Amino acid sequence: MALAPGDYALRHQILPIGMDGEALIVAMGSPAALQGVDDLGILVRRPVIPVLADPGLIREKIEEHFLEKILSGLPGADDSNITEVDDSTDLADLAKMAGETAVVQMVNLLFAQAVRDGASDIHVEPYERDVVVRYRIDGMMSEMMRPPKRMHAALVSRLKILGEMNIAERRLPQDGRIKITIAGRPIDVRVSIVPTVYGERAVMRILDKGTAMLGLAELGMQADVLAKFRRLISLPYGIILATGPTGSGKSTSLYAALQEIWSPTTNILTIEDPVEYQVPGIGQIQVRPNIGLTFASGLRSIVRQDPDVIMVGEIRDLETAEIAIHASLTGHLVFSTLHTNDAPGAVTRLLDMEVEPYLVASSLVGVVAQRLVRRVCSHCAEADKPGTDALSAIGVTPDEARGATFKRGRGCEKCQGSGYRGRQGLYELLLVDETVRRLTVDRASSSVIKQHAIESQGMRTLLGDGKLAVLDGRSTPEEVLRVCQREEF
Repeated sequence: MALAPGDYALRHQILPIGMDGEALIVAMGSPAALQGVDDLGILVRRPVIPVLADPGLIREKIEEHFLEKILSGLPGADDSNITEVDDSTDLADLAKMAGETAVVQMVNLLFAQAVRDGASDIHVEPYERDVVVRYRIDGMMSEMMRPPKRMHAALVSRLKILGEMNIAERRLPQDGRIKITIAGRPIDVRVSIVPTVYGERAVMRILDKGTAMLGLAELGMQADVLAKFRRLISLPYGIILATGPTGSGKSTSLYAALQEIWSPTTNILTIEDPVEYQVPGIGQIQVRPNIGLTFASGLRSIVRQDPDVIMVGEIRDLETAEIAIHASLTGHLVFSTLHTNDAPGAVTRLLDMEVEPYLVASSLVGVVAQRLVRRVCSHCAEADKPGTDALSAIGVTPDEARGATFKRGRGCEKCQGSGYRGRQGLYELLLVDETVRRLTVDRASSSVIKQHAIESQGMRTLLGDGKLAVLDGRSTPEEVLRVCQREEF
């Protein structure tokens, strides 16, 4: 590996892996890299033997090797080149520090490592004596490194420069956006910086355009729920809501639904805050409240754009709710999201917003509530026998437990020792039938609606769906209880 310059290996995606006598054996991801392999032979003045290998593996190994090299070259805490920063620090000094090679490389390393590990967020947190960098991977925070405290100001200044923020302003929160390319993949990063007692705290949300959007079948829905959901999204008009807390995959599910129903004969428009993924064939509008483009005003304009299907990023207030409902009553299929704990709760949330009950009853056609649970790592999964308390908490009976294949991850380098790798959805699907409409008009509580859905529609609750994931060996009881509320049996 030492024979190939890092930027050259990254650019051509080739990796020297060994020697055969005098000849250098070079792995390449595709035959298109042959020219790069030949040029490397000239560069190192040796004959080369090209071999084909998995391009993903090659990219991973290149990043791993060269990023470690960069990190080992970072200045230590005792490095005297990087000065302490306070309010009197000159702006030119800050800009100069942010441009230091070590700082630039470190920021690049943070992003590359995060993308490689599949992190959704990077946190840079300053404390009294040190700085902690943490990643959120599969919904859980984990510490990655502790750079020297004296690098903190330079690090934040570098992020501000990349995000086109004001590096002189260190007392007010700031937001920015960074567009970068890592190993040939375009990455969009949203940056939020807030002042804390010990300096500025930065959080970066990573939107990886290279991540293929999931289709409906890949979301983890059970076959019966998937069949019902497919019927629901093929209706000509009405409102379909996805509910759940922040980061539970609501947008992913709605994007999957939109991709499923898209065809050259439909006109689909969305209004989002922010537009997370660009979907070909769909018109997407970004909310800009600072210039008056809100969900409500944007939605009014969308209705005049002759749409068949509309997606509203979130129903936050009465105005947006009413426009969405009127759009659905005039023959449009409307998708949106709400923050509620379960599917029946969406009905009562709309009524709490003071939407008229008859409007909710006549427009709402279905609600899907969801959570994300971590999957047992497929590389280190082994048979497991969970305790009876954990099993009874998620509703597993002794009979069900006898025929089940429980699994747990032992922890390996692929899952960074956590025993989990990747996530899947748990779903609770409420279909709005005649009884639910009547209960809505009567302002019945969500528990009454839930009881009806379980008894008459066979609705499976989030916890019930989690139970199936545990019985199949896809997740563990602890993980399901972490994201779902216990139910009283």
